[in-house]
Amino acid sequence: QVQLVESGGGLVQAGDSLRLSCSTSGGTYSSTAMGWFRQAPGKDREFVASMRWNGGDKRYSDSMKGRATISRERNMVYLQINSLKPDGMAVYYCAARVGAPVTWAGDYKYWGQGTQVTVSS
Repeated sequence: QVQLVESGGGLVQAGDSLRLSCSTSGGTYSSTAMGWFRQAPGKDREFVASMRWNGGDKRYSDSMKGRATISRERNMVYLQINSLKPDGMAVYYCAARVGAPVTWAGDYKYWGQGTQVTVSS
């Protein structure tokens, strides 16, 4: 059973950078794809970034392209976000699935509990 635990959220100012972490355990292998999603109050969960376990096939949402970087080191998956904007305030989730990285949340089987990012302007 894959387990994911996010950390690294908090209160930041607009324009700041933040690195979110996702600790993985219980069966993440080369066939696993990892994703980051976020959900703001009253809104649907939206795609942020994804990649294969080996770091290939990286994808980013249009709003994050150029400002976010997804990466992995050993069992840790990271999301580096630069130049945070107020609309980036949300709960950020790490997700995993067997297969190729995709952008639809419904295709991911495993989820962490989320980490809150609050952006002050």
